[in-house]
Amino acid sequence: MPISYFIADLHLAQNRPDITACFLSFLTNDAPQADKLYILGDLFEYWLGDDDDSLFVTTIADALKQLSSTTEIYFIQGNRDFLLGKRYAAKCGMTLLGDVEKISLYDYELIILHGDTLCTDDIDYQKFRKKSRSWWWQGIIKNLPLSLRKKIAENYRKQSAESTAMKSLEIMDVNQGAVEKALAVYDCDLMIHGHTHRPAIHQISMSDKSATRVVLGDWYEQGAWLKFTPEGYQLLSQPFEG
Repeated sequence: MPISYFIADLHLAQNRPDITACFLSFLTNDAPQADKLYILGDLFEYWLGDDDDSLFVTTIADALKQLSSTTEIYFIQGNRDFLLGKRYAAKCGMTLLGDVEKISLYDYELIILHGDTLCTDDIDYQKFRKKSRSWWWQGIIKNLPLSLRKKIAENYRKQSAESTAMKSLEIMDVNQGAVEKALAVYDCDLMIHGHTHRPAIHQISMSDKSATRVVLGDWYEQGAWLKFTPEGYQLLSQPFEG
């Protein structure tokens, strides 16, 4: 039976070897069962640039490249790794997708995205997102020394954590209107995304139809993925070993 897996929000980092070990185990033992693997953003806690050739990011790339010999891999940038580009994607053997993609999977028409664009109530973040996706901002950042980019990324992580702690749960979650608008624009009744770290399958009643929104889980305390087959889909998880 054809199988596709969806994952997001692993936030891989050198200081979380437990997450890395779980992911590498997933790539070796679970992912090869799938025909396709969709990574919907925030694979890394932060991304310094495709010129980062550290052992850590190379190890991840090698594992993904090995998987790509049996499984098609697709990647959508997240809010933490939006600088990940074609060069690193090629090293991983994965196809880089746009912010929002409409795909046909078995008998389903669905849209996939990271999910941060749906959090329209978080005005400060949306302003930063618009700036950080501009060609001039990225041009400046990418031309900085790698060591300086690392300091900037670590400082941003700290500021982001402090900012998040002061925001309400409602602001950090998706806006229902934004969800319905995206479903209408792409003429779909199924959406899959990550970002909010609130795994669930939501049923949505719209004015002209019903729809479903699937939220992927993060990997902070366990491995988490969506198994998608012609018979349907289900959220799965796997505890860290040891």
